[in-house]
Parts: sequence; structure tokens; C-alpha cells
Amino acid sequence: MKHTIAHDLGRDQAKKVADAAWETYSARFADYSPTRQWVDERTAQIGFKAKGLSVKGNIEVNDRDIAVDLDVPFLLRPFKNTAIKVIEEEIRRWIQKSKAGEL
Repeated sequence: MKHTIAHDLGRDQAKKVADAAWETYSARFADYSPTRQWVDERTAQIGFKAKGLSVKGNIEVNDRDIAVDLDVPFLLRPFKNTAIKVIEEEIRRWIQKSKAGEL
């Protein structure tokens, strides 16, 4: 299930927001070995490890939203909402920074 975060920045600026948010997230949660690889101009594959298991997903940057979709192993499903919430908070923080001219 995709979780979407609305924005009104346009796709190019939203991609910069997604990059900045992921960099901050990656530094904050470095112990979970976060990875991101852009596969095209609007979709990145993301992943991290928790409790010895891999979590994979995608971030998709669209004209009016950023969608996060995580494929979480059964044993980690209780933590899925927490992971989505943390990613969303970081993206929303960078959306506000972008609107304030800080990005």
C-alpha cells in the first residue's frame, strides 16, 4: 500500500526535497544501513535493515505528491507504520524548508 505525502512544489523541487529528506533520514538512522538508488527521474528504490531483516520499497516523486511504498517482512510489520511516519515527518520538514527558501 502506498502512503502519499501531498506537496505543491512541482516534481523537480519535490525530488530535491525527497533527496534532502532521505539524506537526513540516512544520517539519523545510519545503524539501519539505509540505501537509496534512483532508477529513473521520479522513482527511487530504498531499503534498510532492521533486526537482521531487509526492508525494501520505493519512493515515487509525482507532480503533487511523494509516495512511499514499503515491502516489510512479516516479523517487522508492527514497525511499518513507525517507519512510514518517520519518513513522512522528514519529507514534510523538508517541504517546509523548501517553501521557506532553505533548499
